[in-house]
Amino acid sequence: MRGNLYKIWNRMSSGSYFPPPVKGVEIPKSHGDGVRLLGVPTVSDRIAQTVVARHLEKRVDPLFHADSFGYRPGRSALDAVAVCRQRCWKKKWAIDLDIAKFFDSVRWDLVVKAVESHTDSAWVILYVKRWLAAPVLMPNGTLQQRDRGTPQGSAVSPILANLFLHYAFDTWLTRTFRNVQFECYADDAVIHCSSERQAREVLARLEDRMAEVGLQLHPDKTRIVYCGRERRRDDTATSFTFLGFAFRNRPAKDRHGKIFTSFLPAVSKDALKKMSTEVRSWRIHLHVTYSFGEFAKWLNPIIRGWMQYYGAFYQTELHPLLQRINFYLLRWVRKKHKRLKTYKKAARRWDQVVKSYPSFFAHWKWVNVT
Repeated sequence: MRGNLYKIWNRMSSGSYFPPPVKGVEIPKSHGDGVRLLGVPTVSDRIAQTVVARHLEKRVDPLFHADSFGYRPGRSALDAVAVCRQRCWKKKWAIDLDIAKFFDSVRWDLVVKAVESHTDSAWVILYVKRWLAAPVLMPNGTLQQRDRGTPQGSAVSPILANLFLHYAFDTWLTRTFRNVQFECYADDAVIHCSSERQAREVLARLEDRMAEVGLQLHPDKTRIVYCGRERRRDDTATSFTFLGFAFRNRPAKDRHGKIFTSFLPAVSKDALKKMSTEVRSWRIHLHVTYSFGEFAKWLNPIIRGWMQYYGAFYQTELHPLLQRINFYLLRWVRKKHKRLKTYKKAARRWDQVVKSYPSFFAHWKWVNVT
């Protein structure tokens, strides 16, 4: 690798570096509607892209809007969800925004124009153009030439996408509607409005703006949502999903223990379905040669990640999934130890283990009963 680093530096500094095709990898979309194509660069190409990405990041990231959260240092999806929650309490109307095929549709000329506005380094501009134009090696072995878009999965794509959206969406929206707030995470965004009338006006203007920059709002996933506590008798949407969290009215408690209704985020059905599918794929009960320690080493990092993200808001919605993991582990206990074959005996032994080692599995601090 050390020798390759010198070759990369030598070629980039002389302008003779030409990126190889990126490898196209298909992954299922979170909503289950088709697949998403990722463009995975080679190790050497990723290193070269990282050099350019860091060069651009230190120049443009300080200029980005405070409500742009995607792929930025010191910001996270949970930050965006938290801000969105607060604003849903303050304004009763929102636009659930989804840009159709964003990473496949970004106009190259506008990306290059934005890059040229923030750097006079000819080599950076040169390689941005080459990476944009690099073909994709499809899963079937064919090379796909492109005339727009920036492949997801590359090291330089996030900063280019953010820079494009900075001009195409962020600055345009704040300039056109000064009292409208939003949270944006790449192609996923929520816009908060004071009234239904304002929401319709913003959405209409936004559709025109997207067309100007070569993009299109997803017709099924983009909609106006009512975030108030009052029940609607019409067909107005009263919930939306943002970054894996379903926002809707839910029961909540105030500091005095009194129950009230509040518009809150919790893990979405799609996210739960995806996690449930993964849990079933573990086939825990078949690993009879495993010990508790081996299971903990395998499962805890995964479960802890789910808890840290999806349990950050309204964690009780995650409890049934965590309880199901307990059920599968208990089933494994009964299959592994013949003397604990009956449910009653296995449950008694399970309770003993939980009481003796309450933090053995990450999820036991939330759900530890049979």
